[in-house]
Amino acid sequence: MLAINSLKDIQKLHFTGVAGTGMSAIAQYLSASGKTITGSDRCFHPSEKNETQEKLVVEGIQCFLQDGSGINDQTQVVVISTAIEETNVEIQKALSLSIPVMKRAELLSLIVQEKRTIAIGGTSGKSTTSAMLFDILDYAGLEPSIISGAGLVRLQEKGKIGNAQLGKGDLLVIEADESDGSIVNYYPEIGVLLNIDKDHKEISELQSIFLAFRHHCTRFIVNASQGLTSAYSQNRNYDFSSDDAEARYKATSFVQTGLQISFFINHTPFTLHAIGKHNMENVLAAVTVANQLGVSLETCSKSIEKYQGIYRRNQVLGQKNNVWVIDDYAHNPAKVAAAILGVQPLAKKVIAWFQPHGYGPTRFLKNDFIEAISHALRPQDEIWMSEIFYAGGTAVKDISANDLIEVIKITHENAFFVEDRNNLLASVRPHLTDDCVLLLMGARDPSLDTFAKSIFENL
Repeated sequence: MLAINSLKDIQKLHFTGVAGTGMSAIAQYLSASGKTITGSDRCFHPSEKNETQEKLVVEGIQCFLQDGSGINDQTQVVVISTAIEETNVEIQKALSLSIPVMKRAELLSLIVQEKRTIAIGGTSGKSTTSAMLFDILDYAGLEPSIISGAGLVRLQEKGKIGNAQLGKGDLLVIEADESDGSIVNYYPEIGVLLNIDKDHKEISELQSIFLAFRHHCTRFIVNASQGLTSAYSQNRNYDFSSDDAEARYKATSFVQTGLQISFFINHTPFTLHAIGKHNMENVLAAVTVANQLGVSLETCSKSIEKYQGIYRRNQVLGQKNNVWVIDDYAHNPAKVAAAILGVQPLAKKVIAWFQPHGYGPTRFLKNDFIEAISHALRPQDEIWMSEIFYAGGTAVKDISANDLIEVIKITHENAFFVEDRNNLLASVRPHLTDDCVLLLMGARDPSLDTFAKSIFENL
């Protein structure tokens, strides 16, 4: 079996589950670098149009049904994500042909070796910070590359998926995921730790993972404002803070006006066309890295003012009948609370809808969701939930989103459960006011963007 120690050892790769965000990003990146890439996905069907598949084909990636037909004796590696079961027909075919099967994180670790890599870690804000940093470095003329977990709007406007781009420069920005522990596979030049909040794992387990990540980075930059992350500081001259914590880079004077925020970083003014203090902190993290790579604060500021955002992160779909409709990828307690707090300055009333993803994660985070949402809501705000998204498999369905709603109702009467999200608009319509935000939140379900657009169109 082929020994793989470098990207130079392989030319033809097949991605099983290529339509997944993390998988498609690497597939596009390697295709752009001259590798021969094929891919399959269980969402590909011969009689159905698939936008992701069409965009992958445009990038030079040949797509197949997930039946093993894309794998042959010329295939050198089959790449899988953690979502692919060992019984998958393509894994079995690869093994029968003695083709190595490599996890996505293992392949990304080889890519990291090839570039001066900046790895963005933390339980919230990774995609946004990665996109902002990529934009700054690109604006500064450094021609960086990016492998991200979300599509950049400005790249999507070119007809791309938007979660990857191969640049001519030697810098690579990646989103380093802690949820599956894969972050410990990377040895980047610069590592960034944004925050640590309970998400897929307990805090103690996350702390252990991020400690290993820290030891693998030549330079480590942390958010000094959060107690858990501050303890990982390598050097306070590397760090950033949005409060009075000791750090070289500080954000101050936060103001939100409509859909825009303004603030200062080390006395340099910044304006961002987005909402929420959490986005100021994402800018601060990106600017901290960029400045240490030689980009002036003034150049950073000019770039951030042009930042167009990323797919389904505080994505404003529009305003109709005096109701703002905003689509957001928020899916853990900290992110859901931040999304609610971020839109509150826009209107007197917020109606937040959330579709939890996965029975296991919802069970694990039940009390954290209840506490975070209850604290974020104002008396006039409302929280609505539909049933937990089920992606298939052997999950035990022993919890309902209504279990969370019933507990929230004890302290906040404006909590509602509408089991079928297709009934949401009819149910929520009598609750809409002339000065209102309808915030739609959820992750993992690929139909959520279509659902959000349908809500707005039929409002």
